[in-house]
Parts: sequence; C-alpha cells; structure tokens
Amino acid sequence: MTKADEFQPFPIKDQLPGVDFCLNSSPPWPEAILLGFQHFIVMIGTTVFIPTILVPLMGGGNVEKAEVIETVLFVAGINTLLQTWFGTRLPVVMGSSYASIIPSFSIAFSNRFSIYANPRQRFRQSMRAVQGALIIAAFLQILMGFFGFVRIFTRFLSPLAAIPLVTLTGLGLFALGFPQLARCIEVGLPALIIVVVLSQYLPHFTKSKRMVFDRFAVLLSVSIVWSYAEILTIAGAYDNRSPNTQFSCRTDRSGLVSAAPWIRVPYPFQWGRPSFNAGDAFAMVAASFVAFIESIGTYIAASRYASATIPPPSVLSRGVGWQGIGTLLNGLFGTGSTCSASVENAGLLGLTRVGSRRVVQISAVFMIFFSLLGKFGAVLASIPLPIMAALYCVLFAYVASAGITFLQFCNLNSFRTKFIIGFSLFMGLSVPQYFNQYLLTSGHGPVNTGLTAFNNVMQVIFSSAATVAILIAFTLDSTHGYRDGVTRIDSGRHWWVKFRFFSSDTRSEEFYSLPYNLNRFFPSF
Repeated sequence: MTKADEFQPFPIKDQLPGVDFCLNSSPPWPEAILLGFQHFIVMIGTTVFIPTILVPLMGGGNVEKAEVIETVLFVAGINTLLQTWFGTRLPVVMGSSYASIIPSFSIAFSNRFSIYANPRQRFRQSMRAVQGALIIAAFLQILMGFFGFVRIFTRFLSPLAAIPLVTLTGLGLFALGFPQLARCIEVGLPALIIVVVLSQYLPHFTKSKRMVFDRFAVLLSVSIVWSYAEILTIAGAYDNRSPNTQFSCRTDRSGLVSAAPWIRVPYPFQWGRPSFNAGDAFAMVAASFVAFIESIGTYIAASRYASATIPPPSVLSRGVGWQGIGTLLNGLFGTGSTCSASVENAGLLGLTRVGSRRVVQISAVFMIFFSLLGKFGAVLASIPLPIMAALYCVLFAYVASAGITFLQFCNLNSFRTKFIIGFSLFMGLSVPQYFNQYLLTSGHGPVNTGLTAFNNVMQVIFSSAATVAILIAFTLDSTHGYRDGVTRIDSGRHWWVKFRFFSSDTRSEEFYSLPYNLNRFFPSF
C-alpha cells in the first residue's frame, strides 16, 4: 500500500476484496457440489429459452425440442470444462449466445426449406444448415483467438474502454429481465422479492452471516416459488387463462418431460450431414464476432468476482480460441447457437461471493449428467421462465456493476473521461433499441438491401449493446486526445500496464497458468 492509499477510505484494488473463495480456492466438497448445482440451475434458463423459440420455427415438436436442449446441456458441459482447464481458466460457464438467434431465425424462415411438407424433415434440414453455418463461424473465433488478434486488441484496452463493455454486457440483456418476469407476475415478482430478501437482508439478521441465505439464495428462492407455481397449476388457477399466460405460468406447459427419453447420448451429426450456404455462414460469422466480444466482457467480470487480477491479453486470446472450439462442437453436435460465456453465471459469482473454478467445473459435470438422463433434466428444464427472469434481474445487475467498479481506475474529473463513458453507454443502449424496435415494427431491420446476409450481419452487430459500446469507447479512447500524455492517466492505462504481458506480474502465473505444466509447450506472450 502506497502512502497515498493510506489516506484514501476506499483505495484502488487490483483484486476485489471480500470474496469468500477466490479463483484457486474452493469450499468444502458438500458445499461446492451444492454451489455447482446452483450454477447449473442458473444456466438452465438460456438453455431452454433459445431452443423453445427456435425449434418450433424450424418445424420441430416437443421431441426435437427436448433433444436439442439435451444436446445444448451436453456440449455446454464439455465446453465449460475445456474453458476452465485450458482456456481463460476463469470460473465461467460456456453456454449459448443470443447473438445467433437472428441468423438461425433467418435460416428457419428461408424459402428453400418450405418445400418440405413433413415438419420433422424440415427441422432436420434447417438444423443441418445452422450446423454448417456454425462450423464456418467457429473458425473466426479460432483465428481471432489462437492467432493472437484478440491479444493485440486487448493490449490497448484501458479501464475506461472496459467500463461500457462490461457494464453493457449485463445491462444489454435487460429485455430478458423484468419484461419476461412480467409475463407471469404472480410467479415472477415473488421470486424476485424472495431472492433479494434472502441474499441481501437476511444475512444481516442471522449469526451465520454469509453462509446459507445469500450463498444459496438462488436454490432456495427457486425451490419456494417453483413449489408455489406447482400448487397454482394443480389447483387450476391457469385453466381458463390465455395460451400465453399458460405457457409462462404453468409448470407442465413445456411438454419436455413427456417428450424426453429416459437415457440419450447426444453425438456429432445426429441430425445428418451439415449443409453449407455462403449467406447463412456470413450472418453466423457476425454472430460469432458478437459472441466473443460479449464473452470478453463476461471474462473480465468473472475475473473481478473471482478476486483475480485482470486477465492478460494472451489469456483472453486463449479463451476466445477455445470458445471457437466450443462453437465448432456446437456445430458438429447441432445445438443451434454459437458458444458464449454465460453472463448470468458470472453474476452468480458476485451474488455468492464464491469465485471458485472447481465449483464451475462441478456444474459442468451436472450439465453432462442431466443431459444423459433426459427425464430428470427435463423436469428441471420445466421451471417457468418468469422465475429465471427474476434471477436475471439480480445476476445481470451484478455483471453491470462489475463494469462500473472500473471507474476507480479513471480520472472522473476529466471531461474527456465523462464524454467517452457517457456517450458510449448512451449509444450502446440507444442504437440496439433503434435496430430492435425497427425490426419489430417493420419486419426487417433498418438496413434492408437486396442481400439478406448483409442485412442480418448489420442487425446482429448493432443489436448488441456491448458490441456497439466497445466499438465506440475503444475508438474514442484510442483517438480522442491520444497524443496528450494526460489521457494515459485519465483512462487508467497506468494501472493496467502491469497486466499487458503474462510475465509482467507474478499473480498471472498463480491464476492463469495452464495445468499439467502445459505452459512449457503453450507459453503466453
């Protein structure tokens, strides 16, 4: 601690204090298993949501939806293990990306599949096209990661530019929070209130402090409200309600339990041989670009809540490379979406104050286990989405607040700093709102040329709040007053200079070195 820090009530911290278990530590095994199961419950929401809206559009029914969900779980477990062992080594869950919804929708609505009268056949043909697009898109992430392009970009990333990236990685998903919760307000709102009370208020009134209520707030709140929703369903509270209400509120509405097999092992090319189309691939490449940009924001947030140092550029590049391997596996198995770091699970690290790598690896084992035992996994996947949306309201907020914490490294009295932060945050929210609103009202995006693939690329990129924000913030931070030496201090670059290279700080070896002494063969530059 420097002399200046002694007089600061809240001195700047490279590592977040107050974390109960950091990246390399772990709770006792029974507690670690429960926390791992909690991570599994949190990632279920996205795992179910994307196939639920995508599979019916492709022509699939409940059987196909159950099979796709099992496949997503299985591959997510493998990708999570690969990322935590050989990628960033951070406690991140690798799941599905919302960025791939637009190109997948475009494929599902393509006229070339309308010739198939059999819905199941149309589903298989559509999924094969999505697989082909994912396989090609995976190579962008592999190229950007393993060939060091991400490393070059992140070496110039300052705390000032990281603020809008990480903040809008969480805030950009606001549509999945209260709007989804409000689809069944009598279930969603109690879930939100209970998780806030359990995690934020009860610990102050108990002797155990941070041992039960806040650490397992997600499990407790889901159990309570899910049971409550089950009682309402059995009592017939939704029997005469609208189809949308029944779909959102009922615990038996998904059809997953009856459609799921008892035991099923997903395998590559289970839908048939992938088909390749240049237009499909072009749009999916844009989705993979957005996915790894948003994942970088999630990696940085996860490093903060794991009480680790900022990941060196070489580690982020390595992580994006393995994310590309994950997207390749998604394409081979047929999950329908690109691979991305789960934002909600990164927020759970902050809620529980447990940033343990082992806990997330245990959650990956749960993903694989429940993907193989279809009926049991389907029961958990039938949790009403408004309950998951209530959790998102808290978990996404934690990721957004992780980005705000980087303000401590910047000069907040600088008008340049104020402009870059304010402008990038505003445009990061405003531009995607315009693109999404235009799409809903007109049926197509504001970029509406004769090339559908190009239209989809523009829609995918500019619908991502984090992507728009980092493009603006990084450009402004690199050009606006760059020759002025003061800007280096204003942007906080001097705080992060020690993390630009893997060997510059001894803590990098502690947190991010590869297992089994593999750093000898795959050194970080």
